[in-house]
Amino acid sequence: MLVTVEQVRALCLAFPHVTEDVKWEHDLVFSIGGKMFAINNLEPGGMWLSFKCSPEDFAELSERPGCRPAPYLARAQWISLETPQALPRPTIERLLRQAYDLVFAKLTKKARRELEG
Repeated sequence: MLVTVEQVRALCLAFPHVTEDVKWEHDLVFSIGGKMFAINNLEPGGMWLSFKCSPEDFAELSERPGCRPAPYLARAQWISLETPQALPRPTIERLLRQAYDLVFAKLTKKARRELEG
């Protein structure tokens, strides 16, 4: 099942307090508390979607075809998918939610309080 940029955008924006902006001219970036958790490339070619992972998922996904450590972000355990077909849609949805949760958990207590009102 194909996952589109619009579906990724709708999913990420459904998470509480998420902001989006375009960085580096062609990357749609999703953030929580000013910290990125996912990047969707809007230009054809290159990486399609990158996101923060748990150490276990990072190790596993790094070995899968169509997935690789994200350029410049691999040291922070980010994975890039080459195409929307690299993983099944339910897996992409689970990993994006996990990316959001991982980044939210790393925010300062003050930042979390400010977001939660």
